[in-house]
Amino acid sequence: MLDTDMDALQEFALVFLEISALLLIFTLGVGLLVVLYMYLADITQTKQAIRRNYPVIGRFRYFFEHIGEFFRQYFFALDREELPFNRAQRSWVYRAAKNIDSTVAFGSTRPLNQPGDIIFLNCLFPTLTEDATAPRAVTIGERYARQPYTTESLFNISGMSFGALSVPAVQALSRGAKKAGIWMNTGEGALSPYHLEGGCDLVFQIGTAKYGVRDSEGRLCDERLRQVANHAQVKMFEIKMSQGAKPGKGGILPGGKVTPLIASTRGIPEGQDSISPNGHPEIRCLDDLLDMIVRIREVTGKPVGFKAVIGGYGWLDELFTLIHRRGLQDAPDFITIDSADGGTGAAPQSLIDFMGLPIKCSLPLVVDKLIEYNLRERIKVICSGKLINPSDVAWALCAGADFVTSARGFMFALGCIQALQCNKNTCPTGITTHDPDLQRGLDPTDKSERVYHFATNLSYEVGVIAHSCGVKEPRQLKRYHAQIINEHGIPEPMEELFPVPVPKPEYTVATEQPVARESRA
Repeated sequence: MLDTDMDALQEFALVFLEISALLLIFTLGVGLLVVLYMYLADITQTKQAIRRNYPVIGRFRYFFEHIGEFFRQYFFALDREELPFNRAQRSWVYRAAKNIDSTVAFGSTRPLNQPGDIIFLNCLFPTLTEDATAPRAVTIGERYARQPYTTESLFNISGMSFGALSVPAVQALSRGAKKAGIWMNTGEGALSPYHLEGGCDLVFQIGTAKYGVRDSEGRLCDERLRQVANHAQVKMFEIKMSQGAKPGKGGILPGGKVTPLIASTRGIPEGQDSISPNGHPEIRCLDDLLDMIVRIREVTGKPVGFKAVIGGYGWLDELFTLIHRRGLQDAPDFITIDSADGGTGAAPQSLIDFMGLPIKCSLPLVVDKLIEYNLRERIKVICSGKLINPSDVAWALCAGADFVTSARGFMFALGCIQALQCNKNTCPTGITTHDPDLQRGLDPTDKSERVYHFATNLSYEVGVIAHSCGVKEPRQLKRYHAQIINEHGIPEPMEELFPVPVPKPEYTVATEQPVARESRA
């Protein structure tokens, strides 16, 4: 019996070795054929000199170039040197989103002498916990919109369109925003059922292509506007004039991401690149802009504002003068200021790197112009652009913002690893892809909790900064609560770098009455 078992075992071993040898020979043969194919392909192609001169091994150059960004991110970059967001910034968001301890020990790793950095001024007698209050509620469109919008939220979700984002990403953001009591901007990709299903407040963004509110010829349709406004969750409308990462360029959604669902939601052909115009054909001057704001507010009954990147800013004086001439009822209810270092799913590098003013310059500029023209109470200010940590939001409040919005901060809360794949259909975390296999990794139920925790923990820590400065709630932060480090590494008072102006005497009393429309021709 034992001999029989040994014979069987030996026979099995021999068969196994024979099969293994055959597989090895087969694998080597296939490998040689692949190498031969690559060799022939490389020496005959004319597009890449490295591959032509160094066939086969030259391919490793492109492979290393591709994986280099991941090695830099995880192994070589220091905590505070990576771009667009460094590890310290992202790590805080990840911890806040997971609702785990975000305290650190021993001392700060942040240099305190880098030009442009912010330092807040603590008070000798900080606000006690029992004296602290919730953020003051702000009403947008009061007296001018039939349905003004009132909210206490400080930090909200900026515009990210359905199409640029996946279905589970939109679901998670909508549910998390509802639980956190914040609003969610739809982005220019129209209103989808997934925005509505979470029950959160929504800001409907009207882009240059008018997705979701366009007629058959691509023009703004009043009836479709009414249909969107009939959703009680839609609280405001935002006209997108320009976007931080690509001012002067319309939205870009590659054809690979225009699925049947996206196509039907936007009202565009399936599988074709969705390229928005680089401007609104109907808005070619400031009067046109105000006319459009009035039209949308009259049709919807809800507050209306516009979003823009500040570059050349002479038009601000012209706009605010025009508002006084026409009357405050024609003014936007809010202005959203986007930063030159804002984010995008796809844009030309020449615009991402070199176009527009950063928010640290543009926010104080716009706030001061509103004060100068006595429009600060009439027009609320929302700002966005690379503001993802409590210190960012506290600075914006000091500068004069009413609200802060973030897109990439909430993407990090969803699990974004800054893989820089947004413009492709290959996002490894399922956030910006429509590949079902990749989307499977994003569980909307779990990620909505992270969205909720990120928003609430950030708002809490903004409150901590405010209380350390001696005020009871974040919206009481002023410019004298912060200093900005100059080029010599010395902090300078923010109120001296950006002194609050005095309103112009001629605008101390603003008119409610418009001039006749004929006189504006």
